[in-house]
Amino acid sequence: MTQQTIIRQPFDPELEPILEAFSGLLPRISDESLQQMRRFSEEGIPGVEKPDFTAGGKVRVEQIRVPGPEGAPDIVLHVLTPTTGDGPWPLLYNTHGGGMVVGTGETEIPLNLKYVAEGLAVFVAVDYRLAPEHPDPAPIEDCYAGLVWSAQNAERLNIYPERIIVCGVSAGGGLAAGTTLLARDRGFPAVAHQILVCPMLDDRFETPSSQMLDGEGTWDRNDNMYGWTSLLGDRRGGPDVSIYAAPARAEDLSGLPHAYVDVGGAETFRDEAITYAQRMMQAGVSVDLHVWSGGFHGFDAVAPQAGISQASLYVRDEFIRRALAS
Repeated sequence: MTQQTIIRQPFDPELEPILEAFSGLLPRISDESLQQMRRFSEEGIPGVEKPDFTAGGKVRVEQIRVPGPEGAPDIVLHVLTPTTGDGPWPLLYNTHGGGMVVGTGETEIPLNLKYVAEGLAVFVAVDYRLAPEHPDPAPIEDCYAGLVWSAQNAERLNIYPERIIVCGVSAGGGLAAGTTLLARDRGFPAVAHQILVCPMLDDRFETPSSQMLDGEGTWDRNDNMYGWTSLLGDRRGGPDVSIYAAPARAEDLSGLPHAYVDVGGAETFRDEAITYAQRMMQAGVSVDLHVWSGGFHGFDAVAPQAGISQASLYVRDEFIRRALAS
């Protein structure tokens, strides 16, 4: 039997030169480059000023140390609260991206800061332990522990405990999906919406999109293999992987909250994101699914002024605002 050729759809023409310029900034993820990637993630781009997380005084920023999972260290939550208005507010609970191996709770604050500055929400982001030093189940259990603490301390945070939105990008999208599954299966807390942006959901590398990129885009099959192997070790791709670590493995997707799923059409996570969204729909879950033709992984963050990025950001923003108001 001849092996079928996997054909990648072309990158959006407006994105191609931006992708080419971006590709030279960072090495591919590996044991040798991991610490450099972490420094980049924590310190930001050299010469680029770090954003003002207070939004000119409209946001109060705290770091709160809370109990981690049983028998594990405490975890740090980054808490952003409006400085005007009385609350309570809905909660945007964020599990950050970074391939399971890099990133901090501050990673996605810039994406969500406006909702706090406008007095629409409290934002909480969790600093979960990173692989490979802390493999599964450490990251997902940290994310869940932070969510539980937030719901149990709704009065302290000045939030509505029944209006929680769990959100994440990339690996954070996978962790958001896994955290939402854990909340369903453990019966607490109630999650109202889940926002899964280009989510990392499947460790098995069985889909065409998981295999189609080699040295292309911002997260190819080699990067993906590194991330999943760091998280799961020898279990990757085998039978003994938890649905909370790899939500694409979950057989029962019923009873989940309204989901927003978006993904690029020319990226590694395309097929698993589409399939997960379809399977949630088939289980009776309300799902808004968007596939952005020609988008590479994280295109809207790398090239926010491109037309496709503007469209993606507008649609996602509209969903988040509706979710916060519901």
